[in-house]
Amino acid sequence: QVQLVESGGGLVQPGGSLRLSCAASGFAFSRYAMRWYRQAPGKEREWVATTGSISTEYADSVKGRFTSSRDNAKNTMFLQMNSLKPEDTALYYCRATVDYKVYWGQGTQVTVSS
Repeated sequence: QVQLVESGGGLVQPGGSLRLSCAASGFAFSRYAMRWYRQAPGKEREWVATTGSISTEYADSVKGRFTSSRDNAKNTMFLQMNSLKPEDTALYYCRATVDYKVYWGQGTQVTVSS
């Protein structure tokens, strides 16, 4: 079955960096676009980035600071987050749509605070 497992979250000071990972299994990872989302306390879940086979798109709020990439040989997607701000504090999720079904990981917490 499809499984997505995020890791790499933590507490970081403003201006710092973190690298998240999303390990995927149970489907042909290289054939599907993968997405990052995040949800801050009291807010709706919001899209962060989409990484396809050729290109990646980003939300305006993270453009220029976050970089999403993938290693198809390892069935893993990454989110390099630089110049972090307190407003980046959220639970970060990866998402895959496989055969018209949407799958989510359990999320990894990112807290940006001094």
